[in-house]
Amino acid sequence: MKQLIECVPNFSEGNDMGIIKQITDQIETVDGVKLLDVDPGKATNRTVVTIVGTPEAIVEAAFRGIKKAAEIIDMRKHKGEHPRMGATDVCPFVPIAGITMEETVVYARKLAEKVGNELNIPVYCYENAAFTPERRNLANCRSGEYEGLQKKLADPNWKPDFGPAEFNAGAGATAVGARDFLVAYNINLNTTSTRRANAVAFDIREKGRPKREGNPVTGKIMKDADGKQIMIPGSLKACKAIGWYIEEYGIAQVSINLTNISITSVHEAFEESCKKAQERGMRVSGSELVGLVPLKAMIDAGKYFLKKQQRSIGVSEDELIKIAVKSLGLDDLKPFNPREKIIEYVLEDSDINKQKKLIDLTCKAFANETASESPAPGGGSVSAYMGALGISLATMVANLSSHKAGWDERWKEFSDWAEQGQKIKDELMFLVDEDTNAFNKIMDAFGLPKNNDTEKAVRDNAIQDATRFATEIPFKTMQKAFASMKIIKAMAEVGNPNSVTDAGVGALCARSAVMGAFLNVKINASGLKDVDFVKDIIGRGEVIEQDAKQLETEILDVVNGKIK
Repeated sequence: MKQLIECVPNFSEGNDMGIIKQITDQIETVDGVKLLDVDPGKATNRTVVTIVGTPEAIVEAAFRGIKKAAEIIDMRKHKGEHPRMGATDVCPFVPIAGITMEETVVYARKLAEKVGNELNIPVYCYENAAFTPERRNLANCRSGEYEGLQKKLADPNWKPDFGPAEFNAGAGATAVGARDFLVAYNINLNTTSTRRANAVAFDIREKGRPKREGNPVTGKIMKDADGKQIMIPGSLKACKAIGWYIEEYGIAQVSINLTNISITSVHEAFEESCKKAQERGMRVSGSELVGLVPLKAMIDAGKYFLKKQQRSIGVSEDELIKIAVKSLGLDDLKPFNPREKIIEYVLEDSDINKQKKLIDLTCKAFANETASESPAPGGGSVSAYMGALGISLATMVANLSSHKAGWDERWKEFSDWAEQGQKIKDELMFLVDEDTNAFNKIMDAFGLPKNNDTEKAVRDNAIQDATRFATEIPFKTMQKAFASMKIIKAMAEVGNPNSVTDAGVGALCARSAVMGAFLNVKINASGLKDVDFVKDIIGRGEVIEQDAKQLETEILDVVNGKIK
């Protein structure tokens, strides 16, 4: 797997996009790096840039961005709501694919050393890249901010990890780290009070608030025997938060960093913020995602809010995202475009070499492509698509049943069926393109050179490997289409009786998908030399085909019995 690191440098400029453009232009001069997102904030006077690429390329791109920022951003003139200490305030590395956190730390420290040595900028390493426990926490590294940096650098305890222990008035200092995926998330409040927003932030953040004697606001801060503040923990783990006023929008926000969304999710942070705001006489009007968010976070949020409404969660990915956006109020301040904010979508759309997918075609275009002189898509892809249509019909019946008047107590029963159906549908949709890809692999193998015995042997092995793959793919289609028939039968038997014929058509599609895919299994297997493999897969295919025919008969008997 190709190694990929995400890098999210935060630059201390959010108003002059000409300055930011100069920085991102430098970043984009590096091959192997993709600029995914540029998210400026006027009130914070800060821009969050998201890039992804191979490790060495990320190190070089981040260095060029930091260098340019030091040249054109003067921290002596900087004002903003967000804590900061440098022209490039923070530059975290996040492992995305094919690389461990330990390996990512090596590259983060490599960047830190390069920035310190070549740019003479003091650099602190934080989170997983930290050399000492007290520097793991970014807030400790950034304490005192830019205004207190000169004094801090004079303290031997705060000697930078890299670079000179000297005050760089123009560039300040930079924190370079390695961390898990962090979601920067702001909660919009119907107040202009920073103090009240901070109160909510202290209520929810893991660190909480200082314990005080007597009055919880003005009382003397209590300390333990070691002289450290005694804290009252907040309600959310893996959550950092502060309150601020955003002049651009005319509201106060709770600014949250979710450092591990498997511990505290986006929707949990939203719900807890709503609860705490209401307790303090405020209302959450919406929220804002800064930078990018993983797809799973949005899917989980959509399912959470549908369950709260006792509605089926077995709906499409697009529908789940729509529910998440509306429920979280992500379009409260400005339009929310999933293609620009969800990391998997941005990566997908930024790949200029990506192959056009059959499943992205319109129905008309798919039919026209099938009918053209091109040999692909062929019967295997069409079989997978028939299977997808079949289980889609059963999923529709499940969702209709979940919402049927008078069946409210059964919503979860049908939601579970619909969720299973969506999973099989997505798998079959993937196989639509995978079958065509398998055919193309065979064609590529046949196109290999055969000028001598060595080339002939390589070509023959490639043909066999590609043919085996092209046999296994339609067999997977058989398995998935047959598995869908269990759901189809259940919907014919217990689903909304007004949609029983839809389940019947779904059964016809599923059986046809099984039989059509088996034809492809047999013709591709005929070209294989591995006799034992061929015997096994054909034998298993025959069993699935016969079972599918039998199950189709049973389903149609149920359907016909209900429509007489």
